[in-house]
Amino acid sequence: MLKPGSQAPSFTLLDQHGKSVSLEKYAKRKVLVYFYPKADTPGCTQQTCLLRDLVDEIGRTAIIGISPDAPAKQLKFAAKFDVPFPLLADEDHRVAKAYKVWKKKSMYGREYMGIERSAFLIDKGGEILHSWYKISPKDTAAKLLDALGEK
Repeated sequence: MLKPGSQAPSFTLLDQHGKSVSLEKYAKRKVLVYFYPKADTPGCTQQTCLLRDLVDEIGRTAIIGISPDAPAKQLKFAAKFDVPFPLLADEDHRVAKAYKVWKKKSMYGREYMGIERSAFLIDKGGEILHSWYKISPKDTAAKLLDALGEK
């Protein structure tokens, strides 16, 4: 698992508009990178909308969402819920693996690989300030606000 103090893995992925977005683009400010399993599902919608609703409260801190969904699905999700930040497509799970959130999961006795909902607050220098693995959808926004309020 990635811990506070470690360097955040770099990435470049396509956003919901098909444009390349890299972590380096946000090098002059803090950024919350959160991973969610699937666009337009109840938990992912709750998580994304709670983050959307606090955009005006977090100053220059940026938010980036990442899931295995294709850009077209991300665009539909972003449009449906008026999401003002990039939703990135990690279709080959490369970035999820780098952040250690691509995990074996099980449901109803069936095992499969999927995203472990997680979030990372990264500072201006690319260092992880906070890492929250297995975070609940409703806690992501609250944890971000708490972390930004720390001295």
